[in-house]
This record gives sequence, structure tokens and C-alpha cells, in this order.
Amino acid sequence: MVFTYRTSGVCSRSIEIDIDEDDIVRSVRFEGGCSGNTQGVGRLVVGMKADEVIRRLESIRCGFKNTSCPDQLAKALKEYESKKG
Repeated sequence: MVFTYRTSGVCSRSIEIDIDEDDIVRSVRFEGGCSGNTQGVGRLVVGMKADEVIRRLESIRCGFKNTSCPDQLAKALKEYESKKG
């Protein structure tokens, strides 16, 4: 299933996540943001279970911001899990 999340408080505008029925991340694509960093984060989480990605990335901050692109990815996956039921 492909899930799109609108980010908030970061340079990227949205995150497109492909996640399978076993909650394993198949691909991540950030729209906007620091291209090298977002591509790197996206590739590192491929093959990981959503709850592990959340555990590792949640609460990471970018400079003086209260969030970051990795934190937004964790928020996106939490939203996905809550909607999944």
C-alpha cells in the first residue's frame, strides 16, 4: 500500500511510503528537503518493520526545530498504523 503524508515543520513537503501487509517498508520518497539526506534515510529504512523505523527515528530534531525529516517519517508511519486499525 502506498501512503502519502504531508509533513509539517521541515523543508520537505510530503513523504510517500510503500508499505506491505506485514508492515515492512518497501520504499520511501520525500518531496523536497535535503536531497542527499532524505534519500539516505529512505534507503536505510527499506526492509525494516514500521515499528522499528518509528523507534529509531522518533524525536530526532533538525537544528532548533522541534522535528526533522526522519521524525516526520516516524510520525507518518504512526499515522499509517493508527488508520490501519
